[in-house]
Amino acid sequence: MKPCRFGIFLLLLISSSALAQVKVDAELRPRFEYRHGFKTLFPDNTDAAAFISQRTRLNAGYTDETLDFYLSVQDIRVWGDVPQLNNADRNGLGIHQAWGALRFTPEISLKLGRQVLNYDDQRIFGGVAWAQQARSHDVALLRLKQAKFTAHLGAGFNQDGEALTGTALTTNTYKALQYLWLHHDWENLGTSFLFLNNGRQFIDAADDANNETRYSQTLGTHMEFSKSNLGLMGNLFYQFGRDGNDNKLSAYLLGLEASLKVQRQWTFFLGGEMQSGNDGGAPAAGENKAFAPLYGTNHKFNGLMDYFYVGNHASNVGLLDLYLGAAVKTGKKAALNIRLHHFSAAADLPTTNSKQLGAEADLVFNYNFNKTINIKAGYSYLFPSEGMEILKGNFDDNTNYWGWAMVTIKPTLFATQEN
Repeated sequence: MKPCRFGIFLLLLISSSALAQVKVDAELRPRFEYRHGFKTLFPDNTDAAAFISQRTRLNAGYTDETLDFYLSVQDIRVWGDVPQLNNADRNGLGIHQAWGALRFTPEISLKLGRQVLNYDDQRIFGGVAWAQQARSHDVALLRLKQAKFTAHLGAGFNQDGEALTGTALTTNTYKALQYLWLHHDWENLGTSFLFLNNGRQFIDAADDANNETRYSQTLGTHMEFSKSNLGLMGNLFYQFGRDGNDNKLSAYLLGLEASLKVQRQWTFFLGGEMQSGNDGGAPAAGENKAFAPLYGTNHKFNGLMDYFYVGNHASNVGLLDLYLGAAVKTGKKAALNIRLHHFSAAADLPTTNSKQLGAEADLVFNYNFNKTINIKAGYSYLFPSEGMEILKGNFDDNTNYWGWAMVTIKPTLFATQEN
């Protein structure tokens, strides 16, 4: 969308404010990163990476008695990726979200368009807010909302563009998707159920007649219990069907976490997650036993250095992640989060009897300067084992660490008063 057209849209929203609720806000988020072993082991004879990336968004929302409408335009860049006297940006503006929700009754609505899908702890569906571009889906979503029960039925069908013949998809995304999510809240317990039917495009370069959509299914539950200062969380998911290479899929994820709040300042965490994998790191005999977290916010799990499931580790040896940590409020506006992870392979590694992959320490500092400005900084260090070197194919003896600092500015530019 061109900037002038977006401006016209905002003017139309503001002019209708007497009959509806309108809010226009923005986001500016520059982030500095220093990468020395981020996502993979650092090789010899190379320099560390350092850069500043930035996300800029302009968001507008409109609500009346029967309609919710939302538009989010974003620009993603790295400082210096275009010359100072540029006549066109490298990436340009893009649409992050553009959806409308039709309310048939106070409880039932239909949401159509490009939207973020966030469910539970974002293990299977998440917005990946850490990534500057984030993730959004083109889906139709039928929603039922009651006092303690929520049901979502969603579906998407993706194509490269308008065509006269054929429906083969060449982009690296799902061809078709359908899911059902149910959630119920009790006094101290919240439970969700998810069924996801995920279709991936297969293209036979030799014979178009063999093109097909191969479906896998993910079935599982997420539970959260809280009482007094104790919290418990659990995930249990099973995957079956066929993967994109037509292997039979049989995989699982099991996660458990306990938290304990001590006084007002301290919260302690202890947990573990097991994702099944393939012996030797690849499917064998037409069977894939490696769990794939699909469209979750994977950066949130298994260490912040993104060694697992963030654009890597698919169909591999799986993972056992045992972790402990603490969150401490260092003032009214500041907090410190510490996590220690121990990683092991869930299946056998090639060329070694050990399953040890290493350990990681993550440290994140958060400071709310005011309601509009937030400052975060973090440092992570990886302690790899021989298994990690085998897994990543790098036996160079180097330190692996990552540091970053980020400022998020989110002002409200315009908002009507509620009637």
